[in-house]
Parts: sequence; C-alpha cells; structure tokens
Amino acid sequence: MYYNNSDVRVEEMPVPKIGAGELLVKTHATGICGSDVMEWYRIKKAPRVLGHEITGEIVEVGKDVKNYKIGDRVFVSHHVPCNNCYYCLNGSHTACDTLHRTNYDPGGFAEYIRIPQINVDRGVYRLPDDMSYEEGTFIEPLACVVRGQRLARLKPGQTVFVIGSGISGLIHVALARALGAGKIIASDITEYRLNAAKRFGADSVINAKDDVQKRLLEINGNRLADLVIVCAGALPASTTALNCIAPGGTGLFFAVPEPEVMVPVPMNDMWRNEITLMTSYGAAPNDLEIAINLISNRRVQLTGMITHRLSFNEGGLGFQLVAEAKESIKVIFEPQRR
Repeated sequence: MYYNNSDVRVEEMPVPKIGAGELLVKTHATGICGSDVMEWYRIKKAPRVLGHEITGEIVEVGKDVKNYKIGDRVFVSHHVPCNNCYYCLNGSHTACDTLHRTNYDPGGFAEYIRIPQINVDRGVYRLPDDMSYEEGTFIEPLACVVRGQRLARLKPGQTVFVIGSGISGLIHVALARALGAGKIIASDITEYRLNAAKRFGADSVINAKDDVQKRLLEINGNRLADLVIVCAGALPASTTALNCIAPGGTGLFFAVPEPEVMVPVPMNDMWRNEITLMTSYGAAPNDLEIAINLISNRRVQLTGMITHRLSFNEGGLGFQLVAEAKESIKVIFEPQRR
C-alpha cells in the first residue's frame, strides 16, 4: 500500500471477489515503473495499491468467460481503450477517456488482482510458452517505448540521443538498436547508468554534468541528433534536449517535468530549423502485441536489466531504490519470494 515514496506498507486485505465476465489472477511478477515513484503524480490518490507491469496465473474464471481458463499464464494491461471513440478510431488510443479510467483491482502490487470485464475483453494476453514471468514484466514498458518511437518515426541510420539512462531510457536504447538506428548516444548523471547504457546498445555516452551539446557535436561529426528522446523528468533534461536536435529532427518527450514547471521553448529556433516537438503517453493494444513479439522473438533482450528481485515485504526498499535512481535499473516484486 503506497502512502508516499518513503512510506510503503504491507497490509492485509481480502482476496477480491470476481463477477461474471471477470478473472482472478495470482501475481507472479510485477515491475516498479518510474511513474510509480513520481510522488507528485501518485500522492494525490494515496493510499492505494500501485503496480501495472504484472504477469501472473489465472486462478478463477467468472461466468461467461470463454477465452481463458484456470492455469493460463498471462500479462494483463491495466488501462484499456474503448475502441469506439473519436480518438481510438483515429489511432490515438491513449487519449481515450476509457483508457484513463480503467484499471484492475486493487493494483499490481498485490498477491491477487481482479480483472474487470472490459480488461478481460481487450487487455489480457497469454504469455508465449518460452516467455518467463520476469520477461513478461517488460511487456508494458516496452510497449510504451514502441509507441514513442513509432510516433517519432525513427528511421534506420538516424542518430538517436537518449537523455536519461534509467529503465525507460535503456529500453529506448535497446529498441533503437533493434530498429536499425545508425548511432545511439545516451546521457545520465551517474556512471552506473552510463555503463549500463553501453551494455544495452549505446555507442557512446555523455555525462549530463558536462557540456552536453558540445560533447554530442564531437561524438556525432559536428552534427546534432536526428531524434532526441527525453527520459528524465528534471527540467534540465528538457532544456538540454531543445539544444540537441538537428535541423529537421524530432524531440520526443517521453518524460516531462512536474505540472507547475514550465519548459521555455525557443520557438523561433524550432521554426527556422523545422524541428518537431512531441510527446507520447502509455501504450495501445497494438503496441502491446508488438512488444510481446519483440520479446518472444528475442529482438530485444531486457531481463539483464533486472537488478533487484524482491518480496512484497521489501516493498519500501524497492521504492527507495527506484526513487533514488542510483545503483539500480529494473526492480521487480515476486510475491512468492520469502
């Protein structure tokens, strides 16, 4: 149960009761997302059970459920779109009101979760036989990255600069490598994560405490980057990005500062150089399917990013590790771990 980043408690609650069209899933593995420790974002609804990167086993099937059975190994999407509104019909599923309202009960950091009927209908995916529960915790974060790079129209041969080498930044590095990016450069303020970026596909790294634009020009033959991906919520990450986009290039804001923080945009420079600034949020069903295939076909191999496997009794430690963003990358909970 999340109260704030430094107050995460183990609490007993009843196993959820399911109704017609619903499923009960026993959680086997759940990843902590960087958004789970964005305190300004989460504390408004605290106390609550967070967690949305889950894999598990179906242990109870409600009446009228025909496509799933007890024992199925699954990944479950917490947010699902209506597939009928203007936004869904025009490919902007993550702008759908239904997607923003849906979730499972009580949350992925629980031993058992109830999957509502709408999620059963369009948000439950069987894990391939060769995919472990651990691997499956990467489906949702990879799908978000898939969506971002697709919207940003990453092309083979482009120079990609990823600002922030936490888990989302590293997944961007790995996917850009799989999709044929020409040169991949990553930055961060910690040596631990810069070394991780090199391991997972970056050709070069830049310490964010240095003159980032100058180092980028040196590394990239006196050119800025075709695609700059911001994966850190601190304001300096956003302002640095605006100085690193090549003419005709794109800046993808995968992470953003807190709501009250304004990013000063040199609009005249953006206009004169025909630079595109854009955001991406979440993942749509098609993105999730692509992510499952990428992991299953070993196009991207992400389990090496797991640095900590914890029990729910170590929940406070897990949140501390992710919030501190020092010597951890991917932290997952395994409820059966004692």
